[in-house]
Parts: sequence; structure tokens; C-alpha cells
Amino acid sequence: MSANPVEPTSRLRVVMGEEELLRSRAIAAVRSAVLARHPDVEEHELVAAGLPLGQLADALTPSLFGGHRLVVVLGVHEAASALAESLISYTKDPDPDLTLVVVHSGGKRNEALVKAFVAAGAAVDECAKLSSVGDRAAFVRNEVRSAGGRIAADAVMALVEAIGADLRQLSAAAGQLVSDFGGTIDADHVARFHQGQAEVTGFTVAERVLVGDREGSIEMLRWALQRGVAHVLIADAIADGVRTAARVSSLSSTNPGELARILKMPPWKVKKAQTQSRGWSIDGLQQAIGVAAELNADVKGAAANADYALERAVRRIVTIRAETGRGSRARSGR
Repeated sequence: MSANPVEPTSRLRVVMGEEELLRSRAIAAVRSAVLARHPDVEEHELVAAGLPLGQLADALTPSLFGGHRLVVVLGVHEAASALAESLISYTKDPDPDLTLVVVHSGGKRNEALVKAFVAAGAAVDECAKLSSVGDRAAFVRNEVRSAGGRIAADAVMALVEAIGADLRQLSAAAGQLVSDFGGTIDADHVARFHQGQAEVTGFTVAERVLVGDREGSIEMLRWALQRGVAHVLIADAIADGVRTAARVSSLSSTNPGELARILKMPPWKVKKAQTQSRGWSIDGLQQAIGVAAELNADVKGAAANADYALERAVRRIVTIRAETGRGSRARSGR
């Protein structure tokens, strides 16, 4: 189910299909291949909807400093006609020092753009939705195998029946099962795994976010939402965790008992906050508090989609920790 290998020198590529996880993996495969050939590649990721023509032109224009560029244009099915025409025009004389990837979620809209890329010799990654139970079962088996394990037939069906068609959740569950149980996964392992997942709370999500576990925090968030945990409770847990870590980090003392007295918190909460604040800088925590405040407004009606607002905030906070944390150096231009 993974993306086909991509030649680093490919100048045009189309990632197409309804399955978001497979699209993401295809883009990642292109990025890895290009980076292997051009470690100093200049990267641009653009969203087609509402994208100004000038911004696209800037990304496609050769840099004054030379070097290879990777430009990924997401959601080209939503591109305005002028933008689509500009992309089609580019295929007539593509820059040899630029890899251009257009990402289309399928359907008839802007189909001519995809056809123009294919006619120009673009490589294509098909990311069609896995609509049948058999396809999803095969996906699970492949994910477990990739994680270094094996899974019994009844366990595969139990997992597919429990989770359904969400490939990200299937992938996360497959990886976690191998991590938890190793070797061969059976139906009993799947049942025990789901029993544990039912206990996911907003604080479970917040803990993963604060320690910088991107994949784990997204996995826990999706489980929490699937189990019906309220958006506001998750947002409150994240905000409480970030604020507590900031309060603990702002004081010079590292004695949990002393901090508990000063902050009027139970010692167990201080100890947990000390663990979670490791790797954070004060500046990063301040930025994360701002994100948490925005999230609070979003889940109370400011955002059109509270699920998306939560996931976006989780990703932003984890990124802030990675880019501003102690011992790290923020990357510019990325």
C-alpha cells in the first residue's frame, strides 16, 4: 500500500486518490527521495484553494542561490481555473532543478490538470480509497508485517470490524499491537488493546502532546474523539497541562514539595509537570499557551470543525516543542 519508489530526478509527479493516509505517505516518499539526492533542497508546501498566482510563481521561479527545489501543491482539485492553467502551462517546460508534486483527492474536478501532468510524463501515485473489507484486511496485515510482527486471520477481522475504514487508526492500532504484544497478534490481544483504548481521556492526549510524541498524541486524540470524549474536555486538559508545565518551569526550585506549597498543587501533579516540561523552553511554553487559548475558542464555536481544530492545535504544540525546546534550534524557512 506504500507509495511507489520515486526517481529523485523526476520533475513532475501526481499524487491522486481519496485515501488521505496513502497520499501523505506518497508525499513523504517523494520528499525522502529528493532529500537523498539533494540534502539542501528548498521546500515549498502550498494549498491550492485560494492560492495567489504570484505565490505559485515565486515558488516555481529559480532561486538566486541555485539548488534544487521541491514544491508540493495540495488540493489541486480545488484550484481556481487560473491557477490550474498556470500549473498546466508549467508542464510544457518544467525546470530540471525543481520537483513539482500536485496532490488531487480524486473526482472529476480539475481532471484536465491531472491529464496534462500525465501527458507530460509525470509519475503517478494512486491512492484510491480502500473500500472493501478485504482491502483493509490486507492493509492491516501489511502494517503489522512492516512493524515486525504477524497477525492471525481472526485478529485481522476483529481489528477491521472494530475500527472500520479509517486507515490512520488501523495503522496506529497495528503498530501499537506489535509494540504491546510483539510476535504474533491474536484476537485476544486485539480485545485487550481495545479495552485499554476505551480508557483514553483528554489528559491522556495532553500527556502525549507535552512530551512531544506527535504520532502518539494524534492517535490518542482520535481514540478519545471516537470514544465520545467532549472536545472542550480535551482542549481544557491540553491547556491545563501547558499552563502547569509553564508555572513549574518558571520557578527556580526543583524540589517537588516546595513547588507544591508555592503553587498550591498536589505533589503528584508537580512531579508530572516536571517530567512533561523537560525539553521545553519558556518561550515555547508561552507560544503553546497561545495555541491552547485559540483552541479553547475554537472548540466553543469559533471553528467550523472542532475535530480539525483539535488535531491542528496538537500538531502545532508538538512542533513548537521541537523547534524551540531546550537544546534544539529552530529551522528557518520551513
